Amino acid sequence: MGYKLPDGGTFEHAATYGTPVAFSAISNAAEAVATIASGTLAAGDIVLLESSWSALNGRVVRVKAADTTTVTFESIDTTNTELYPSGSGAGRMKKIETWVQIPQVTNVEFSGDEQQYVDVVFLEDRQARQIPGERSAAMMTLTVADDPAQAYVPVLRAADEGKQVQASRLNLPGNDIILYGAFTSFSRQPTVARGNVLTRTVSLALQAEPTRYTV
Repeated sequence: MGYKLPDGGTFEHAATYGTPVAFSAISNAAEAVATIASGTLAAGDIVLLESSWSALNGRVVRVKAADTTTVTFESIDTTNTELYPSGSGAGRMKKIETWVQIPQVTNVEFSGDEQQYVDVVFLEDRQARQIPGERSAAMMTLTVADDPAQAYVPVLRAADEGKQVQASRLNLPGNDIILYGAFTSFSRQPTVARGNVLTRTVSLALQAEPTRYTV
């Protein structure tokens, strides 16, 4: 049995990215291997993926191994050919070059990501049944103390205005990190309430399944 408290964790947002590296296909394997024409990625790099595979598009993953023609994505299982059709998955990846911490986080909330169900009933049925459909859209919202002088402020403003999927990560105490690919929104004005610290919100509309690794 294991457990941990989040106290002492930190949250970071990607600040700069490397030149995109195109890949022509991805293998169906317990740890997916992308085929590239050239690249300078190395083991341990964190990359944001764009892929024709919907289940992989917008996901942030760690490179397990890399050379001039292939890149292996750590713990990314693509053996399910219904989700990952063989011979496809082409796209590109961007290495996160630098991160910026978002300090003074007062609260983190998650919403959505709930299993949706479809009602099914036939003429002869006396009782309807439900079958699983899609999952609802997921949102992560950080409440932070308002401080315009922080280094992350211009980064989040640019991400908000750019309307592109961005990478972020939660560093948990100990040796865990959780990586997210999301559209980032940053509140333009602080919340003002007498007797309370001024706060702003960072909203992350998640575009892919989070990825968790041990450091």
